[in-house]
Amino acid sequence: MRVLVTGAGGFIGAILLRLLHARQRIGNRPIALLAACDQRLGELPAGIAAIEGDLGEAQVMERVAALAPDVCFHLAAVPGGAAEADPALSRRVNLHASLDLFETLANGAARRGAGPPVVVYASTIAVYGHPLPDPVRTDTPARPPMTYGAHKLACEIVLADFTRRGLLDGRSLRLPGIVARPRAPSGLVSAFMSDVMHALKAGEPFTCPVGPSATAWWMSARRCAQNLVHAAVMVPAASGADAASRAWVLPVLRLSMEELVGTLSSVYGVDGRQLVRYTPQPAVEAVFGRYPPLDDRAARALGLRDDGTPSALVQRALDAGFEAAGEDDAWR
Repeated sequence: MRVLVTGAGGFIGAILLRLLHARQRIGNRPIALLAACDQRLGELPAGIAAIEGDLGEAQVMERVAALAPDVCFHLAAVPGGAAEADPALSRRVNLHASLDLFETLANGAARRGAGPPVVVYASTIAVYGHPLPDPVRTDTPARPPMTYGAHKLACEIVLADFTRRGLLDGRSLRLPGIVARPRAPSGLVSAFMSDVMHALKAGEPFTCPVGPSATAWWMSARRCAQNLVHAAVMVPAASGADAASRAWVLPVLRLSMEELVGTLSSVYGVDGRQLVRYTPQPAVEAVFGRYPPLDDRAARALGLRDDGTPSALVQRALDAGFEAAGEDDAWR
């Protein structure tokens, strides 16, 4: 099996790449070639092929075509805040380059007489509007309020159409807040969700832009990577709203900031009540602090998972060596 990860130099992409390299298989199929694609990749582990450059460049797409992957994890994207600030860049990267990638993969398979490549597409819960209904269901209408979500939804629709036509085998996962991103500018308004975790682990004070009762959907990057790999081998249902859209919201932990701060305090032995100062910003809280319950039964039925417990979420997000007993074996 030949496997490609786009956006492999990014936060989730790098973790996914390491996971695939460590396992050397997807499901029961061994990986014959693992390739990473991004603008900048840095030093890669031995045995990983590098495709460095902008996915929108012709020479990069030519190398993707020559690779002829059987499975493509497509994570390359301009993040939410940056996409909203520069819609033209988002259109070029998040929309046009993604559609060109789908076309390249489909055409290559057709020329080889091969079956449709599996494409696991990292979409986003930003496809939904605000306020969200209570609860969010599989058939909740997508009304993206920002450019990022609009372009992601457009790619979901096109990927589902390629799948309907038998050209690709698409699976779009609508990712929630993934933590804990490194402490660096990311272009994401939701960066505070990771920053508060880093601050409390270090015993540092933190000013939170949402109130203690603000609720969000949470998932560790490690669990997200495991879900992405599982999505490549899961067998989607033959009927239902998710079968038509080929898109699923990942199972999540729904936690208030107060619950998260309490968990961080317990895990790292700090007093979060003293360290965290809440100064709610209405615009931020309206988008990132009012997530209702999620009806994720369809995703769970396919074997997709959340982090299990708040403490497991925190440790899996912040402690590189943390593993629940038998966790990785269960996902092979």
